[in-house]
Amino acid sequence: MNLPYQIFIAIRYLKSKKRHKGISFNTAISIGGVALGVMALLVVLSVMSGFHEDLQKKILGVNAHIVVLDYKGSIADYSGLMGKIKGEPNVVSAAPFVLGQVMVSFGKRAHGVYLRGIEPEDEAKTTEILMHVKEGSLDNLKLKNGVPGIILGRELANNIGVFKNDIINIVSPAGEIGPLGVLPKIKQFRVVGIFEVGMFEYDSNLVLTAIRPAQEFFGMKDEITGIELRLDDIYKAKDVRERIQKNLGFPYYARDWMQMNKNLFSALKLEKFAMFVILILIILVASFNIVSTLIMNVIEKEREIAILKAMGATNEGIMAIFMLQGFLIGLVGTLIGLTGGYALSYILNTYQIIKLPPDIYYLSHLPVKMKLFDFVTVTVSAIVISFLATIYPAWQAARLNPVEPLRYE
Repeated sequence: MNLPYQIFIAIRYLKSKKRHKGISFNTAISIGGVALGVMALLVVLSVMSGFHEDLQKKILGVNAHIVVLDYKGSIADYSGLMGKIKGEPNVVSAAPFVLGQVMVSFGKRAHGVYLRGIEPEDEAKTTEILMHVKEGSLDNLKLKNGVPGIILGRELANNIGVFKNDIINIVSPAGEIGPLGVLPKIKQFRVVGIFEVGMFEYDSNLVLTAIRPAQEFFGMKDEITGIELRLDDIYKAKDVRERIQKNLGFPYYARDWMQMNKNLFSALKLEKFAMFVILILIILVASFNIVSTLIMNVIEKEREIAILKAMGATNEGIMAIFMLQGFLIGLVGTLIGLTGGYALSYILNTYQIIKLPPDIYYLSHLPVKMKLFDFVTVTVSAIVISFLATIYPAWQAARLNPVEPLRYE
């Protein structure tokens, strides 16, 4: 099978003039520019996707997909309400919780946290936070010698110097009214477990106990703060939330995970798009290398172009030669960049080479998530940009007058 002469000549023009032993230096620079741009873009997009997915996973691992609350601040008769909510489509499980801000103190150290009271069996079906308990057992949350159990995050335990079985004080900033006025309410808890989600915000600012001690501490009697819901599809949260809110009516209202973390995920999405736009400029800069390489080729090959035209080659045929040449440069550079981007992303993801300060980024290492959509988008964009860069030099070659180069031959 004979190749069209345009392909054969385009490949010849990619090679060095010296005995055609290798590609020319200009061609290598053009290919390298495209490859570098594609690789950088793929790695950055993979990292941004990794940040988004890792944060989403950790946030949903600690929090429910939907939370049902009451405008009054607490829900009294919640058993019937939970039964009604569990019957809603897409709702897998529900769990009551009590939540309030407190101060944890141990010795001379203190730290402000959120105290969450839970029913361990229901909580295990609704969120994944109990799966992150590294030390201790949930059974120990029950009263022992009159002291209820409590589970702390790893960062909080390190911060205040607490170990398993230590007795800590939980202090309510609201306090209670006594003979001398408003006094802080203090209750002792025994540390029965340590959890580690891997997200600094939760590991340092959240403590868990059984729902009954939390109700007693906050003076809520048999009331709860709200009801957590788990769905069979997290991306149906908005529809389920609207349906639940409509069915329950006032004074209840529902919030889904996208609402509660809207600013964070919107910022990540915008940042990923901005990085794509910025880094695509690298490929645009590389496309100028393709333009300059082709223009230099056209100048160098004026005599050959004139001979081809004299032999019957059409303007379209000449144009196709240089467009193919530029397309091949872009294609080879894109394939090299694609391979390099995948390899580097795989190494970063597998070996977790780059560590991050968890108190700033909420993550302990640089997360990487390779998405097919990102790879396809970058590949297509690079090839299209490279192809568009060939149009002007190819058009210049096609409109060359064959008489001038051959006049003195």
